[in-house]
Amino acid sequence: MGFGPFLRLEELAPDVALIQALKERWDPECHNFLFPWGHMIPTLEDMVRITGLRVGGQAVTGTTYTSYQEPVERLLGLEVRGERSSLVQRTALQASLGVANARHQTGESQAEYMARLTEDARAVLAEEEGDAADRDLRRFLTLVIGKLILGTRGDPVGCRCLPLLEDLSSVGNYAWGAALLAHLFDSLGTSSRETGVAGFFPLLQVWAYYHLPSLGRGVARRHGAVPLLQCWRFCRDERSLRRQVTLIHDILDTIPFSHVQWTPYVGESDAAQPWVERDRPYFGRDIWLHCFNTVVPLHHRLVARTLGLHQAVVEFPTRQRPLATTGSSGAGRWPPRPRATRTTFGPMLGGTGPRCTRGPDDR
Repeated sequence: MGFGPFLRLEELAPDVALIQALKERWDPECHNFLFPWGHMIPTLEDMVRITGLRVGGQAVTGTTYTSYQEPVERLLGLEVRGERSSLVQRTALQASLGVANARHQTGESQAEYMARLTEDARAVLAEEEGDAADRDLRRFLTLVIGKLILGTRGDPVGCRCLPLLEDLSSVGNYAWGAALLAHLFDSLGTSSRETGVAGFFPLLQVWAYYHLPSLGRGVARRHGAVPLLQCWRFCRDERSLRRQVTLIHDILDTIPFSHVQWTPYVGESDAAQPWVERDRPYFGRDIWLHCFNTVVPLHHRLVARTLGLHQAVVEFPTRQRPLATTGSSGAGRWPPRPRATRTTFGPMLGGTGPRCTRGPDDR
Protein backbone atom coordinates (compact mmCIF):
# COMPACT_ATOMS: atom_id res chain seq x y z
CA MET A 1 0.00 0.00 0.00
CA GLY A 2 3.04 2.25 -0.12
CA PHE A 3 3.53 2.62 3.65
CA GLY A 4 6.33 0.06 3.98
CA PRO A 5 9.31 2.48 4.23
CA PHE A 6 7.35 4.82 6.52
CA LEU A 7 6.34 2.05 8.91
CA ARG A 8 9.97 0.93 9.22
CA LEU A 9 11.01 4.33 10.61
CA GLU A 10 12.36 4.34 14.14
CA GLU A 11 11.19 6.84 16.73
CA LEU A 12 12.94 10.23 16.75
CA ALA A 13 12.85 12.11 20.04
CA PRO A 14 11.10 15.48 19.55
CA ASP A 15 13.25 18.61 19.50
CA VAL A 16 10.57 20.96 20.81
CA ALA A 17 12.88 23.99 20.81
CA LEU A 18 13.87 23.54 17.16
CA ILE A 19 10.25 23.03 16.06
CA GLN A 20 9.14 26.13 17.97
CA ALA A 21 11.96 28.26 16.54
CA LEU A 22 11.11 27.17 13.01
CA LYS A 23 7.43 27.85 13.64
CA GLU A 24 8.26 31.40 14.68
CA ARG A 25 10.06 31.85 11.33
CA TRP A 26 7.07 30.67 9.28
CA ASP A 27 5.57 33.13 6.81
CA PRO A 28 1.87 32.16 6.42
CA GLU A 29 1.40 34.36 3.35
CA CYS A 30 3.90 32.56 1.13
CA HIS A 31 4.01 29.24 3.05
CA ASN A 32 7.79 29.36 3.55
CA PHE A 33 10.28 29.80 6.35
CA LEU A 34 11.76 33.31 6.29
CA PHE A 35 15.46 33.43 7.20
CA PRO A 36 18.02 36.27 6.95
CA TRP A 37 19.22 34.85 3.61
CA GLY A 38 15.75 34.40 2.15
CA HIS A 39 13.09 31.66 2.01
CA MET A 40 13.45 27.93 2.60
CA ILE A 41 10.92 25.11 2.75
CA PRO A 42 10.73 21.30 2.91
CA THR A 43 10.22 20.21 -0.69
CA LEU A 44 8.70 17.11 -2.25
CA GLU A 45 12.18 15.62 -2.55
CA ASP A 46 12.80 16.21 1.16
CA MET A 47 9.50 14.49 1.93
CA VAL A 48 10.25 11.41 -0.19
CA ARG A 49 13.86 10.97 0.94
CA ILE A 50 13.22 11.55 4.65
CA THR A 51 9.96 9.60 5.12
CA GLY A 52 9.59 7.30 2.11
CA LEU A 53 5.97 8.42 1.56
CA ARG A 54 4.87 8.99 -2.03
CA VAL A 55 4.08 12.47 -3.33
CA GLY A 56 2.72 11.42 -6.72
CA GLY A 57 -0.69 9.89 -7.34
CA GLN A 58 -4.25 10.83 -6.53
CA ALA A 59 -4.83 13.88 -4.33
CA VAL A 60 -5.91 13.14 -0.75
CA THR A 61 -9.27 14.84 -1.00
CA GLY A 62 -12.95 14.00 -1.21
CA THR A 63 -16.16 14.39 0.73
CA THR A 64 -15.90 15.45 4.37
CA TYR A 65 -18.75 15.12 6.85
CA THR A 66 -19.98 17.00 9.90
CA SER A 67 -20.29 13.65 11.67
CA TYR A 68 -18.31 10.45 11.04
CA GLN A 69 -20.44 8.26 13.30
CA GLU A 70 -21.91 6.20 10.44
CA PRO A 71 -18.65 5.38 8.57
CA VAL A 72 -16.80 4.74 11.85
CA GLU A 73 -19.45 2.28 13.00
CA ARG A 74 -19.70 0.62 9.58
CA LEU A 75 -16.00 0.39 8.67
CA LEU A 76 -14.31 0.23 12.09
CA GLY A 77 -16.99 -1.05 14.43
CA LEU A 78 -16.21 1.80 16.85
CA GLU A 79 -17.75 5.09 18.01
CA VAL A 80 -16.65 8.71 17.58
CA ARG A 81 -16.13 10.99 20.58
CA GLY A 82 -19.23 13.12 19.93
CA GLU A 83 -22.20 13.46 17.63
CA ARG A 84 -20.42 16.02 15.41
CA SER A 85 -16.87 14.72 15.57
CA SER A 86 -14.21 13.17 13.34
CA LEU A 87 -12.14 11.79 16.23
CA VAL A 88 -11.95 8.34 17.78
CA GLN A 89 -10.15 7.34 20.95
CA ARG A 90 -6.62 6.03 20.37
CA THR A 91 -7.01 3.50 23.17
CA ALA A 92 -10.19 2.16 21.57
CA LEU A 93 -8.39 1.68 18.25
CA GLN A 94 -5.47 -0.07 19.92
CA ALA A 95 -7.81 -2.28 21.96
CA SER A 96 -9.64 -3.30 18.76
CA LEU A 97 -6.28 -4.45 17.37
CA GLY A 98 -5.39 -6.36 20.51
CA VAL A 99 -2.43 -4.15 21.46
CA ALA A 100 -4.03 -1.82 24.02
CA ASN A 101 -1.88 -3.06 26.89
CA ALA A 102 1.44 -3.14 25.05
CA ARG A 103 4.11 -1.41 27.12
CA HIS A 104 7.88 -1.01 26.95
CA GLN A 105 9.71 -3.78 28.78
CA THR A 106 12.74 -3.11 30.95
CA GLY A 107 15.86 -2.70 28.77
CA GLU A 108 13.85 -2.89 25.54
CA SER A 109 14.89 -0.52 22.75
CA GLN A 110 12.38 1.38 20.64
CA ALA A 111 13.15 -0.83 17.62
CA GLU A 112 12.58 -3.99 19.69
CA TYR A 113 9.37 -2.58 21.13
CA MET A 114 8.00 -1.68 17.68
CA ALA A 115 8.97 -5.12 16.33
CA ARG A 116 7.12 -6.83 19.20
CA LEU A 117 4.10 -4.55 18.79
CA THR A 118 3.99 -5.27 15.06
CA GLU A 119 4.27 -9.01 15.66
CA ASP A 120 1.40 -8.92 18.16
CA ALA A 121 -0.77 -7.00 15.68
CA ARG A 122 0.08 -9.47 12.91
CA ALA A 123 -0.91 -12.36 15.14
CA VAL A 124 -4.31 -10.75 15.72
CA LEU A 125 -4.79 -10.02 12.01
CA ALA A 126 -3.79 -13.57 11.06
CA GLU A 127 -6.69 -14.93 13.08
CA GLU A 128 -9.20 -12.89 11.09
CA GLU A 129 -10.64 -13.65 7.65
CA GLY A 130 -12.79 -11.86 5.07
CA ASP A 131 -14.68 -8.81 6.32
CA ALA A 132 -13.16 -9.07 9.80
CA ALA A 133 -9.63 -8.91 8.35
CA ASP A 134 -10.55 -5.88 6.21
CA ARG A 135 -12.03 -4.15 9.26
CA ASP A 136 -8.85 -4.71 11.29
CA LEU A 137 -6.70 -3.46 8.41
CA ARG A 138 -8.79 -0.28 8.22
CA ARG A 139 -8.37 0.17 11.97
CA PHE A 140 -4.60 -0.11 11.62
CA LEU A 141 -4.46 2.30 8.67
CA THR A 142 -6.67 4.79 10.52
CA LEU A 143 -4.23 4.68 13.43
CA VAL A 144 -1.21 5.23 11.14
CA ILE A 145 -2.77 7.96 8.98
CA GLY A 146 -4.85 9.71 11.64
CA LYS A 147 -2.17 9.74 14.33
CA LEU A 148 1.16 9.86 12.46
CA ILE A 149 0.74 11.17 8.92
CA LEU A 150 -2.12 13.61 9.60
CA GLY A 151 -1.63 13.82 13.34
CA THR A 152 -3.88 15.79 15.66
CA ARG A 153 -3.12 17.52 18.94
CA GLY A 154 -3.78 15.40 21.99
CA ASP A 155 -4.62 11.71 22.24
CA PRO A 156 -7.64 11.18 19.88
CA VAL A 157 -7.14 9.97 16.30
CA GLY A 158 -8.64 11.72 13.27
CA CYS A 159 -10.72 9.56 10.94
CA ARG A 160 -11.37 11.89 7.99
CA CYS A 161 -9.39 9.41 5.89
CA LEU A 162 -12.05 6.69 6.32
CA PRO A 163 -13.88 7.35 3.01
CA LEU A 164 -10.56 6.75 1.20
CA LEU A 165 -10.08 3.45 3.04
CA GLU A 166 -13.38 1.93 1.95
CA ASP A 167 -11.69 0.50 -1.18
CA LEU A 168 -8.53 -1.00 0.30
CA SER A 169 -7.10 -1.81 -3.14
CA SER A 170 -6.75 1.92 -3.97
CA VAL A 171 -5.18 3.14 -0.71
CA GLY A 172 -1.67 2.96 -2.14
CA ASN A 173 -2.59 5.23 -5.06
CA TYR A 174 -2.93 8.36 -2.93
CA ALA A 175 -0.22 11.00 -2.43
CA TRP A 176 -0.01 10.67 1.35
CA GLY A 177 3.35 12.46 1.46
CA ALA A 178 1.90 15.55 -0.25
CA ALA A 179 -1.03 15.44 2.20
CA LEU A 180 1.43 15.32 5.11
CA LEU A 181 3.14 18.47 3.81
CA ALA A 182 -0.19 20.29 3.39
CA HIS A 183 -1.28 19.33 6.91
CA LEU A 184 2.10 20.36 8.35
CA PHE A 185 2.16 23.73 6.56
CA ASP A 186 -1.37 24.45 7.76
CA SER A 187 -0.36 23.64 11.34
CA LEU A 188 2.72 25.89 11.13
CA GLY A 189 0.39 28.79 10.34
CA THR A 190 -1.25 28.64 13.77
CA SER A 191 -0.34 31.09 16.53
CA SER A 192 3.31 30.97 17.57
CA ARG A 193 2.07 31.05 21.17
CA GLU A 194 1.03 27.43 20.72
CA THR A 195 4.03 25.19 21.34
CA GLY A 196 4.58 22.45 18.77
CA VAL A 197 2.70 21.52 15.63
CA ALA A 198 -0.07 19.07 14.77
CA GLY A 199 1.69 16.95 12.19
CA PHE A 200 4.68 14.72 11.56
CA PHE A 201 7.32 16.88 13.30
CA PRO A 202 10.30 14.52 12.60
CA LEU A 203 10.19 15.71 8.97
CA LEU A 204 11.01 19.27 10.07
CA GLN A 205 13.76 18.10 12.42
CA VAL A 206 15.62 16.00 9.87
CA TRP A 207 15.08 18.66 7.19
CA ALA A 208 16.83 21.17 9.48
CA TYR A 209 19.62 18.67 10.25
CA TYR A 210 20.41 18.41 6.52
CA HIS A 211 19.89 21.99 5.38
CA LEU A 212 21.00 23.89 8.53
CA PRO A 213 23.85 21.81 9.99
CA SER A 214 25.29 24.86 11.78
CA LEU A 215 22.46 24.57 14.32
CA GLY A 216 24.10 21.40 15.68
CA ARG A 217 20.78 19.93 16.81
CA GLY A 218 21.13 16.45 15.28
CA VAL A 219 23.70 13.66 15.54
CA ALA A 220 24.30 11.14 12.75
CA ARG A 221 23.72 7.57 13.95
CA ARG A 222 23.29 5.19 10.99
CA HIS A 223 25.09 6.22 7.84
CA GLY A 224 23.46 4.88 4.71
CA ALA A 225 20.11 3.98 6.32
CA VAL A 226 16.94 4.72 4.34
CA PRO A 227 14.58 6.51 4.53
CA LEU A 228 16.95 9.22 5.72
CA LEU A 229 15.05 9.91 8.95
CA GLN A 230 16.73 6.79 10.33
CA CYS A 231 20.19 8.36 9.92
CA TRP A 232 19.72 10.85 12.77
CA ARG A 233 19.04 11.22 16.46
CA PHE A 234 18.30 14.32 18.51
CA CYS A 235 21.19 15.80 20.51
CA ARG A 236 19.51 16.45 23.86
CA ASP A 237 19.84 19.87 25.47
CA GLU A 238 19.18 20.36 29.20
CA ARG A 239 18.68 24.12 29.01
CA SER A 240 15.21 25.65 29.34
CA LEU A 241 12.94 25.67 26.30
CA ARG A 242 12.86 29.46 26.01
CA ARG A 243 16.65 29.66 26.31
CA GLN A 244 17.10 27.04 23.57
CA VAL A 245 14.66 28.82 21.25
CA THR A 246 16.49 32.13 21.78
CA LEU A 247 19.86 30.53 21.02
CA ILE A 248 18.52 28.91 17.85
CA HIS A 249 17.22 32.28 16.63
CA ASP A 250 20.60 33.88 17.39
CA ILE A 251 22.39 31.19 15.36
CA LEU A 252 19.95 31.56 12.47
CA ASP A 253 20.62 35.30 12.44
CA THR A 254 24.39 34.83 12.22
CA ILE A 255 24.87 31.71 10.05
CA PRO A 256 27.12 32.57 7.08
CA PHE A 257 25.17 32.23 3.86
CA SER A 258 27.77 29.76 2.56
CA HIS A 259 26.97 27.37 5.45
CA VAL A 260 23.37 26.83 4.33
CA GLN A 261 23.06 23.47 2.55
CA TRP A 262 20.67 24.02 -0.35
CA THR A 263 21.33 20.69 -2.10
CA PRO A 264 22.34 18.22 0.64
CA TYR A 265 21.43 15.12 -1.39
CA VAL A 266 23.95 15.61 -4.19
CA GLY A 267 25.92 12.38 -4.46
CA GLU A 268 23.32 10.43 -2.48
CA SER A 269 22.84 6.92 -3.86
CA ASP A 270 19.27 6.16 -4.91
CA ALA A 271 19.80 2.44 -5.47
CA ALA A 272 18.21 1.53 -2.12
CA GLN A 273 15.42 4.11 -2.48
CA PRO A 274 13.08 3.06 -5.32
CA TRP A 275 10.47 5.47 -3.99
CA VAL A 276 12.78 8.37 -4.94
CA GLU A 277 12.98 7.32 -8.59
CA ARG A 278 9.23 6.71 -8.67
CA ASP A 279 8.37 10.27 -7.63
CA ARG A 280 11.32 12.13 -9.19
CA PRO A 281 9.14 13.59 -12.02
CA TYR A 282 7.28 15.63 -9.38
CA PHE A 283 10.38 17.20 -7.80
CA GLY A 284 10.82 20.89 -8.53
CA ARG A 285 7.25 21.59 -9.62
CA ASP A 286 5.08 24.36 -8.25
CA ILE A 287 1.96 22.47 -7.23
CA TRP A 288 -1.03 22.63 -4.92
CA LEU A 289 -0.84 20.30 -1.92
CA HIS A 290 -4.15 18.68 -0.95
CA CYS A 291 -5.23 17.34 2.41
CA PHE A 292 -9.04 17.12 2.35
CA ASN A 293 -10.36 20.67 2.97
CA THR A 294 -6.83 22.09 3.20
CA VAL A 295 -5.16 23.17 -0.04
CA VAL A 296 -1.85 25.07 0.13
CA PRO A 297 0.67 26.07 -2.55
CA LEU A 298 4.22 24.72 -2.71
CA HIS A 299 6.32 27.63 -3.97
CA HIS A 300 9.58 26.30 -5.42
CA ARG A 301 9.97 29.69 -7.09
CA LEU A 302 11.16 31.15 -3.79
CA VAL A 303 13.71 28.38 -3.17
CA ALA A 304 15.06 27.67 -6.66
CA ARG A 305 18.53 27.05 -5.22
CA THR A 306 17.26 23.80 -3.71
CA LEU A 307 16.82 22.62 -7.31
CA GLY A 308 20.44 23.41 -8.13
CA LEU A 309 19.46 26.57 -10.05
CA HIS A 310 20.91 30.05 -9.72
CA GLN A 311 18.97 32.45 -7.53
CA ALA A 312 20.11 35.85 -6.36
CA VAL A 313 20.50 36.17 -2.59
CA VAL A 314 17.77 38.14 -0.85
CA GLU A 315 19.34 39.49 2.32
CA PHE A 316 17.03 40.41 5.17
CA PRO A 317 19.18 42.40 7.64
CA THR A 318 18.92 41.47 11.32
CA ARG A 319 20.12 42.98 14.54
CA GLN A 320 23.08 40.59 14.65
CA ARG A 321 24.01 40.57 10.94
CA PRO A 322 25.35 43.54 8.97
CA LEU A 323 25.47 43.37 5.19
CA ALA A 324 28.65 41.60 4.06
CA THR A 325 29.69 42.65 0.56
CA THR A 326 33.05 41.40 -0.68
CA GLY A 327 35.18 43.76 -2.71
CA SER A 328 33.10 46.78 -1.77
CA SER A 329 33.92 49.83 0.29
CA GLY A 330 30.50 49.51 1.88
CA ALA A 331 31.26 46.20 3.61
CA GLY A 332 29.74 45.93 7.04
CA ARG A 333 27.16 48.65 6.55
CA TRP A 334 23.42 48.22 6.82
CA PRO A 335 21.78 48.14 3.39
CA PRO A 336 19.25 50.82 2.43
CA ARG A 337 16.86 48.01 1.39
CA PRO A 338 17.00 44.25 0.75
CA ARG A 339 18.41 43.12 -2.55
CA ALA A 340 15.83 42.53 -5.21
CA THR A 341 15.27 39.21 -6.89
CA ARG A 342 13.46 38.89 -10.17
CA THR A 343 12.18 35.41 -10.96
CA THR A 344 10.35 34.04 -13.97
CA PHE A 345 8.62 30.70 -14.16
CA GLY A 346 7.28 28.05 -16.46
CA PRO A 347 3.77 26.57 -16.26
CA MET A 348 2.39 25.58 -12.86
CA LEU A 349 2.57 21.83 -13.51
CA GLY A 350 5.06 21.51 -16.31
CA GLY A 351 7.33 23.34 -18.70
CA THR A 352 10.94 24.05 -17.92
CA GLY A 353 10.26 25.06 -14.31
CA PRO A 354 11.81 28.01 -12.43
CA ARG A 355 14.27 30.25 -14.27
CA CYS A 356 15.94 32.70 -11.91
CA THR A 357 17.79 35.81 -13.03
CA ARG A 358 19.65 38.50 -11.19
CA GLY A 359 17.92 41.59 -9.90
CA PRO A 360 19.04 45.11 -10.79
CA ASP A 361 20.96 45.53 -7.53
CA ASP A 362 22.95 42.28 -7.76
CA ARG A 363 26.67 42.52 -8.29
